[in-house]
Amino acid sequence: MNIYEIAREAGVSIATVSRVVNNKGPVSAATRARVEAVLARHNYTPSAIAQSMVGKSLHTVAVLTVDIRVPHYAQTAYTIERAFRRRGYGVILCNTGGDREETLHYLKAVRQKQVDGIVLVGSVFDTICTGAPMTRLLTGLPVVLANGKLPLPNAYSVLVDDRYGIGLAVEHLAQRGRRELYYIKDRDTDSALAKRDGFLEAMARCGLPARGHVLESGQQMEDSLQAVQQLLADGVQPDGIICGEDLSAVGAVKALLRAGLQIPRQVAVVGYNHSDYARLCEPALTSIDNKPDQVALLSVQLLEGCLEQEAGQCSVTLLPELVQGETS
Repeated sequence: MNIYEIAREAGVSIATVSRVVNNKGPVSAATRARVEAVLARHNYTPSAIAQSMVGKSLHTVAVLTVDIRVPHYAQTAYTIERAFRRRGYGVILCNTGGDREETLHYLKAVRQKQVDGIVLVGSVFDTICTGAPMTRLLTGLPVVLANGKLPLPNAYSVLVDDRYGIGLAVEHLAQRGRRELYYIKDRDTDSALAKRDGFLEAMARCGLPARGHVLESGQQMEDSLQAVQQLLADGVQPDGIICGEDLSAVGAVKALLRAGLQIPRQVAVVGYNHSDYARLCEPALTSIDNKPDQVALLSVQLLEGCLEQEAGQCSVTLLPELVQGETS
């Protein structure tokens, strides 16, 4: 049953039904009782879109992430969804695969659904959310990037200083006498580039050789495993390996153990994200904690502040921390 049928049965206008449903505007007690009786009799539930025409908001946000199977993205997206749910917002979760066309598709879809705001989870959106089509879709409503940034007046960022984080890993190993350190780079996002630069800068600060010490790899565990196996096959004996992701570090650990090397006595390994991979790895990984829960909660606070039109919203940068495990 729709609002027109409710109005006809109650003998009132659709405007009167709307005022009763949304509790806005004057309605006599007798008329309200008559309309509410019809609503109850038919278990009438107003559509969210119809209500939004009165309240100017669907109280819904969209969260676009890269790959919900990856623990880091999953943890961040989960925390964002739960926090918004507690605040009374519905959440539309979109899994883009880090693909530009998929991202365009989902942005068009959530704009058509009249969401109030968008959270983008992952630094990959820095590069794929560029150009006129993306800008048009991202303009006109608040956008928050979890560990990303966009040059838009309505876009805010919660960043993690990944350059600093990898620097912590280098200094941690250098202080333990490690001299032949190698870095495994597995992505081409802004975050991955910052991590690589952090490695090179920290190596220079510590007076360690860095030329040729960055290994390009893929995003799967097998990729880093093969990269380390190739390094060893070339006759190189590192005493420390730093990875831009925990999953890559797990691959490095496997390659070293298969080669008969002892961890950490002969080779130390440090991962990044302090994810479930770090805790499940044997031995447990030393890893950089980039604080996904804090990033998520700050992203929620930033977007909610924009939606509530609170003054003083600004981007935020967090410093990661090293969590000691058994691999260093």
